[in-house]
Order: sequence, then C-alpha cells, then structure tokens
Amino acid sequence: MMQLSRRHLLGVGVGAISAVGFRSAAADTGSDIHGISAFGDLKYPADFQHLDYVNIDAPKGGLFSLIPSSRAYNQSYFTFSSLNAYILKGEGAQGMDMTFAALMVRASDEPDAMYGLAAKSVRISPDKLVYRFTIRPEARFHDGSKLTAQDVAFSLTALKEKGHPLIMVQLRDMLKAEAADDATVVVSFAEKRARDVPLYVAGLPIFSKAYYATRSFEESTLDTPLGSGPYKVGKFEANRYIEYERVKDWWAADLPVNRGSYNFDTVRYEFYRDRDVAFEGFSGRSYLYREEFTARIWATRYDFPAVKDGRVKRETLPDQTPSGGQGWFFNTRRDKFRDPRVREALGNAFDFEWTNKTVMYGAYARTCSPFQNSDMVAVGAPSPEELKLLEPFRGQVPDEVFGEPYVPPVSDGSGQDRALLRKAVQLLNDAGCVIKDGKRLLPNGEAFTVEFLLDEPAFQPHHATFIKNLGQLGIDASIRLIDAVQYRARVEDFDFDVTVERLSMSATPGDSLRPYFTSQAAATKGSYNLAGVASPAIDALVARAMSAETRVDLTNACRALDRVFRAGRYWVPQWFRATHPIAYWDVFNHPDKPPKYSGGVGAPENWWYDAAKAAKSEQAK
Repeated sequence: MMQLSRRHLLGVGVGAISAVGFRSAAADTGSDIHGISAFGDLKYPADFQHLDYVNIDAPKGGLFSLIPSSRAYNQSYFTFSSLNAYILKGEGAQGMDMTFAALMVRASDEPDAMYGLAAKSVRISPDKLVYRFTIRPEARFHDGSKLTAQDVAFSLTALKEKGHPLIMVQLRDMLKAEAADDATVVVSFAEKRARDVPLYVAGLPIFSKAYYATRSFEESTLDTPLGSGPYKVGKFEANRYIEYERVKDWWAADLPVNRGSYNFDTVRYEFYRDRDVAFEGFSGRSYLYREEFTARIWATRYDFPAVKDGRVKRETLPDQTPSGGQGWFFNTRRDKFRDPRVREALGNAFDFEWTNKTVMYGAYARTCSPFQNSDMVAVGAPSPEELKLLEPFRGQVPDEVFGEPYVPPVSDGSGQDRALLRKAVQLLNDAGCVIKDGKRLLPNGEAFTVEFLLDEPAFQPHHATFIKNLGQLGIDASIRLIDAVQYRARVEDFDFDVTVERLSMSATPGDSLRPYFTSQAAATKGSYNLAGVASPAIDALVARAMSAETRVDLTNACRALDRVFRAGRYWVPQWFRATHPIAYWDVFNHPDKPPKYSGGVGAPENWWYDAAKAAKSEQAK
C-alpha cells in the first residue's frame, strides 16, 4: 500500500586550513580539473555545453507545486517550523537547498560525478588529501554581494562544528578548510579518508559569512537566510506552505550544469498531516504534482473527473537507482531486542505475502537487503573476494555469514502461517522468553510488549495482521501514533521499541554508510542507525567500502557488509518497487527519458511549464 520516499541527502561541510599547511602537506602539482568523481571517471569533457538529459530550450515560467516526497537532516514530510534545514533544532523547510549554491553539482546520468558550480575548477594534490577549489568571479549572493572563498570556508566550518549530527558524522575525515585568498578555498582531508568525503563537501551549501556575523548559525529561525542558489524564499506560512521564487538574474543560470534546469518561476511545497487528505488536495488541484507512495490510492482512487478527461496524467517511470532498505527497525539498545533470536521470531510474525496481496494490491516485491535494487546485494555463497573480507571475523559473526545470506521467509499468504509461527515460538523459547498464564515473558520475568511508533495513519493497515500474529505468540503489541514533531524528537532520542525507516543508498556508497551502520552512529543522537547496530565487523566493512579503490572492490565490500547486517536480524524488511508512479495536472512537460540516477523523476529541476497545455486545461474545466 505504501512505500516511504527515498531521502536525497544534501551536502554540508566544514573545515579550516591554511595555505601554508596546504603547501607543506602536498606540493601544488597537477592541473585544474572541471569535475570530480569517486573513481576519477567523468562523462563530460571540460568544454561541455549542457547535460545530455535536459531541454536547453525549455521555457521559463509557471508554477510547480507538490508535497514533500523526500527529506534530509531535520526536515519532516508533514510540517516545517524553521528555514534552517541543516541543524538538529526545529523542522527544516523542504526546498531550502534550492536557495544555496554549492562548490559543485551532480550530473544525474552518472553514478557520482560532479561538475563546477560556484567552483570553476579544482586541483587535487598527488596524495588526494588536499583539494584547492577556485571560485568563479561571477558568483554572487542574492543581495549582490560577492561569494568568496571566505564564505566557503566559513560554511564548511560552521556545518562541521554546529550542523546536524549526520553532517558531522559524514565530515569526520574532513580536517579543515581555509581561504588562501578571495578566489581560492583549500580543503584538507585525513589520511585514509573515506572515498566520497570530497564529493560530499563539494555538494554542501555555501552560506554568507557576513550574514551570520550578527546571527547564530545553530538556532532554528524563520528569518530568511541569504542564499546564492537558483531560488530564494518567497511567501510562506509555517506548517502549511512555502514558496520559492526563481532568481531571474541568477549568476549561474547559463553555466553548462544549469542550462535547461530550474525553469519554474515558482516552486511551492504544500504540507498535509495526513496522506489521504493530501490526495484530496491533489484531486482538487491544490497542488499540481504528486509522486504516489500508496499502492491503494494508485490502484483505486485515480478515477476522478480530471483523470478521465485527461487533465491529470499518470506515468510510471523506471527507477534504476538502489532503492535502499525499508523496514521495521528494532531498537537493540533495549534489552528485550538484544537477542537476535527474538528479532528473528518477531520477523516471522509478519506475513508479507498476505499484506502485499490484501493491503497493497500486489504492487511490491519483498526487500531483503539495505542495498536492494542494486548489484551490491549479496546473493548465494560468498565469492572468494567477499570471503577474504569476511574471514578475519570468523567466530565473531554468525556462521551463516559464510553461507547463503539470510532471506525473509515466504509465507503461505494466509495472514497466519502456522509453520512460521511455530518456528517463532521455538526461537522465543530458546531465547528464554516463555509463556506464563497466556502471556509471553522476557527472561527477566517482565511481560513482553512491543510498541510500534508511527507518525502517519496511512501506515496502520500494514501493522494490523503483524500485531495480531504477535498476539498469537503471547506478545502484547500496539501502535503509538503521534504527530510529526513528537515523532522526530523521539526517534532522534532513540525513544522507541520499533519504528519504520528507509535506508537510502547511492550508486556509490561510501562515507554515507556511517550514519546507518556504525558504532559511532549508534551513539549519535539524530543518526539513522535506529537499530543501534554496534558491530566491530560491520565497522570494519564500512571502512573497507569507504576506502575501495575500484567499483568492483566497493561492490564486494558492500556485499560482505550486507551479509553481516542481514545475519544480525536488526530489522523486519518490508517492500520496494523499481518504479516511480507519478501523477500531475497536464500543464507540464519533461524530458522524454529521465537520467538514470535521478531516481526516475527529475522533477522539478528538469521539467518546465507548458503555457499551451495550461490554457487547454483551463478550457476543459
């Protein structure tokens, strides 16, 4: 019925380094280059004119309106209370990334390549520990003031020291950044740094140092920060909507990475506390574009008049990017979930086949891996390359790691598979969780209860049979539905039994693995390591993935990591689909084929307003 949206994590950075330190750390050799990637491969040459997947003749104008379908850092799907989207405090507004420029920007038809935005070029030291970025002389903030290397160094430092905890985790290997002069920012990295940290740094927003000279960076605020991106904040009402206005004289509009993009005069986000109500808003044209994550709605509710007469279009776009892993995550910081046998037993109580057929209209496939929909998923027995990575941990990890990877059981689809429930009973008994007076007890004699923490009612039907089956095991399970603000506070404090999360993976994961899997993240408030995974083997495999020198090495490291994670039974995997169902009022156009690594959509960046279609739609009312 519903698939959580993927997070498109935004970059943010920090640092402070002197030009003297740069020259002593590595000789200023080599040449300036126009782009960077994890393994040095670039599709576009230095003189490229535009990205292949855009329409460089796309007209400017019109409105693009939507509800949030992704979030990062302190953002929420359902509300906002702050225009600072890069700290822990408050609920950051969706879309704030559009108001800031970064040093470089990604090309969506390559796995991880980035090309110059505020930086016209970069020079990398021979040991790859120092990056010298040259700032474009035309770069400007929205008030006309010049964007300089001092602003970049300030931004990276502020984010490293005061940014969201997830940012600080991912910037651990960035040592410092300093302006050598107005046009040159020098960033240094630790030895054995994660492969993708420079990419992360290059994609972080650039703030105005002068603006924050009289303001606190780490405070939640509704004051509009000074930006330098393609949009600036327009009208907004906290918790309800926010509009972004296109900067019509944007300094970077004609750069090769931007031609054909950022075409709408206004981008507006609407906020709803309930997905069903949000759908009614779309059918009533309160907003114009919707990415559908609820299979029930996609299957049954797109029959309103505007769909029938063609004013609303539906498309199913392919998604060739890793879907990540969505599931119920156990909080293993709590004693009752520390035994993997208990976690596996609870997983056996979830009947995916029944849920998919009855609740989700057969729209999904079962997830088994956090690297789902990619070649990083472990399959079959470990390869020799994987075994080489895993052997040092033999005896420290479950024996199954060295055989077939764990796959969630397939039920008989009845909603109450007796064979799976009998296996669950045996696992619970083996773990010392016995039945007394019809109730399952923990080894300490306390009643075994499970609370599922949710922040939206649309997910409740997926829990009903799961909870019923847990009751068959003698476990008192319930749902706690709270508002988005309370939910985020509790999850960031790890104050939950079980909750739903989606681990979003890039095509080239590296340092981004830390917030999901490492012991450091398990102890970091606000991290995505909800399960509290704290495994030396996983820490080491994350390090191997981050330091991989080739894509083949990266794939093998991720497959080995996948095996150990899945053997830990840290979650009950849910579901995925390798497509993006979208619906929109027929006032737009978009490129015929979205780029492979855009997540299948490419909206609103590469779409444009079609005045002729809009006029026709008005006449058809």
